[in-house]
Amino acid sequence: MADLGLWQDPRPLKPSFHLLQVIEVLTRYGWCQSFDFSPTGRMCMRGAQTFLESTGHVTGIDREKAVNYLQSQLFRQGVSMRFWEWNDLSTNTFRGVEATISAASDMARKNGE
Repeated sequence: MADLGLWQDPRPLKPSFHLLQVIEVLTRYGWCQSFDFSPTGRMCMRGAQTFLESTGHVTGIDREKAVNYLQSQLFRQGVSMRFWEWNDLSTNTFRGVEATISAASDMARKNGE
């Protein structure tokens, strides 16, 4: 995690950057389904967010804002379920998850967050 700067003087990030950091964590440590944290250290979208919040890289308020952007992006894609339920769909791939998180980050950035 030190390679990502996660242990050195963490600063809470605004939603757009938090979402990009979620992608970095999932890329580095692996994405999974059905577990926030798998026995092998992989994480789902929610697990990565929980990890980043627990290490001081996002506040609870900014994490919730990021979740709202994720939910808005999913709604734009025609998905009405919660993001962690969507994460677990058997038809999902990491590339699809990454694209959705990235689009949510873009939306947050365009809104100044």
